[in-house]
Amino acid sequence: MHVGAPVVLDDFPMLWAWFEEDAILEQMGHARLHSTPDGYFSGIHLWNVLIRRLCLEYDKVRAGDSTVIIEFSRGSEHGGYREALGQLSGSVLGKAAALYVRVSLQDSLRQNRRRFNPDKPHSILEHGLSDDKMDRLYRLDDWDGLDRADPDHLLVQGRRIPAVIFENEDDVTTPRGAALGKRLAACLERLWELRGDIQR
Repeated sequence: MHVGAPVVLDDFPMLWAWFEEDAILEQMGHARLHSTPDGYFSGIHLWNVLIRRLCLEYDKVRAGDSTVIIEFSRGSEHGGYREALGQLSGSVLGKAAALYVRVSLQDSLRQNRRRFNPDKPHSILEHGLSDDKMDRLYRLDDWDGLDRADPDHLLVQGRRIPAVIFENEDDVTTPRGAALGKRLAACLERLWELRGDIQR
């Protein structure tokens, strides 16, 4: 199978920039645009704006020969995966396959604490959220309740989307070793099989 160089689109850098811009606006004596002073979105609709921005970026990079990975997380407090998937464009859904990384909130909290570097509070890679924010934003997860065409396909906007679960309760992602590679390869191979129309 031939695929172009992978491009990763993640909503977090966009979100991060909004919060930084709001801090600047507040320092200048202006109203914040996206967030409250305590670090939450000022409107629930902004989660969907992030998804639509990812779709816009997807259309930009798909002009080249690229494999595009769109990464985002959604807790049910702000609409969950059902709401987020409902915002995806037709161009994204036409090529989509879903890889869901399953991990408990407890393990997410542990990883979040371990990742945080107090010496680099502005680092996207070494940032951390408070336990309270993690609990509010990500405690409830609606993945298992999403509409399905069959056990291997989500049903999103009337389209069958191949979906595979990457089990990560044992946290193979942090050490980034052979176990991660083996499990990821198996999940991706299954997705290619389910896609059916991907040329090998």
